[in-house]
Amino acid sequence: MAHTKSQGKTNQKANRPGQRRGVKKFGGQKAQVGQIIVRQVGSSFHSGSGTKSGKDFTIYAIRPGIVKFFKKLGKNIVSVVKA
Repeated sequence: MAHTKSQGKTNQKANRPGQRRGVKKFGGQKAQVGQIIVRQVGSSFHSGSGTKSGKDFTIYAIRPGIVKFFKKLGKNIVSVVKA
């Protein structure tokens, strides 16, 4: 007879890799078309001019230029301006 109680679900969890979220291009860095600037859960950062938001709230560049972060009406905005 076993002398340890059954662990149930806690013993069955597989070790999964992280999803690599966060800021990928910081303010002042160059971004090419299609490059990811921010990977996030929810809209902590909003897309401004020169950027678009994907269905998983990923913000990516739609034109080449310099990444710029700023606040507007209390929202964090990410945009790409011409170099």
